[in-house]
Amino acid sequence: MSQLAAARYGKDNVRVYKVHRDKETGVQTVVEMTVCVLLEGDIETSYTRADNSVVVATDTMKNTVYVMAKENPVTPPELFAAIVSNHFVETYKHIHAAHVKVITHRWTRMTIDGQPHPHSFLRDGAETRTVEAVAREGQGISIRSGIAGLLVLKSTGSQFHSFIRNEYTTLPEVYDRILSTEVDAGWAWKIFDGLDGVRSAASKFDAAWNAARTITLKTFAQDSSASVQNTMYKMCDQILAAVPEVQAVDYSLPNKHYFEIDLSWHKGLKNTGKDAEVYAPQSNPNGLIECTVTRQGKTSKL
Repeated sequence: MSQLAAARYGKDNVRVYKVHRDKETGVQTVVEMTVCVLLEGDIETSYTRADNSVVVATDTMKNTVYVMAKENPVTPPELFAAIVSNHFVETYKHIHAAHVKVITHRWTRMTIDGQPHPHSFLRDGAETRTVEAVAREGQGISIRSGIAGLLVLKSTGSQFHSFIRNEYTTLPEVYDRILSTEVDAGWAWKIFDGLDGVRSAASKFDAAWNAARTITLKTFAQDSSASVQNTMYKMCDQILAAVPEVQAVDYSLPNKHYFEIDLSWHKGLKNTGKDAEVYAPQSNPNGLIECTVTRQGKTSKL
């Protein structure tokens, strides 16, 4: 005999754009998001008995997102995600958990002739702000905020040596190298009792995002990196210190390699070691380094 062990379903890639028009100043502010909604609950029979009476149609979820965006603020995205997830748990008694992910895309106001333009924007990179909110019946709302797609590079100030060497090792020890990665970072907030708790903390979400981004960039640039592992731990430690309401910070950093090119075959041209100026960017394979750092007292899985 078989049984359904776990199930969730929903609507993904719901694209939402909202504009706020200040009638007094004429300044417009825009937000563009991609939203995913996944529901859990007493839905087993929809899988095992073809019983659609327990199904909230995914088209209904899409429409709900649009209505919630019209009737509520969409910034900070943590609050909007909490509003949407809480709505599904409160509206449908057989739904016991609602997962809502919001990806906010960059639209940066243009500066024209030295002045911010009132209604024109540019997409200045692939970096996004991410939020995952989960409302669980009787258990409150959990929120993880994050940064994704932030591509960074520094041309020196990184090294990697003194690692384990054996018969499988060909990597040379390096005392000065290019370091580049695409930042995927997140920070988990303490569980909120309910939507009112999220509303009361709304002013802290933007400040935490700005602090986490600043810490990430400043540490990346200024740290004399012995390894990606050590640099990312320093980032986590500083974010925990800067935002007391956060209980865990995680990073996933792919190591984007740039390899020296030996050009000695061409008239003895020197382009390795201290003479290296021309490099070959690599796509794959690549290193991938991840960690989660919590406050002391949390159980470690190491």
